Amino acid sequence: MRSNKKNILLFLSLAILLAIFISPFASSNPDGLEWVAKTKGFLVKAEDNIFWKNSLMPDYSIPQFTFLSKTIAGLIGTLLTFIFTMLLLKLKISKKFYTKKNN
Repeated sequence: MRSNKKNILLFLSLAILLAIFISPFASSNPDGLEWVAKTKGFLVKAEDNIFWKNSLMPDYSIPQFTFLSKTIAGLIGTLLTFIFTMLLLKLKISKKFYTKKNN
């Protein structure tokens, strides 16, 4: 069990390092969904939406930190993905244990 935690921390550390040092080189070109929205003409409509205007990271940027914006967005995305994955795994493991225990 100890080596599993060690491996998880090792890979999380690697992911965080990649998010910090590689994310500043992310392309500023739009992704596929954003490109389709722009070519079909409904991107402007989406940007006028109240959720877009009040978003914490509109277009993966943080207005207060323009220089570190991509790095912070990459770090937040990495940490949220890790937390979500760990919660799902915990739920699956506890459900598996519960069903074995009651059978």
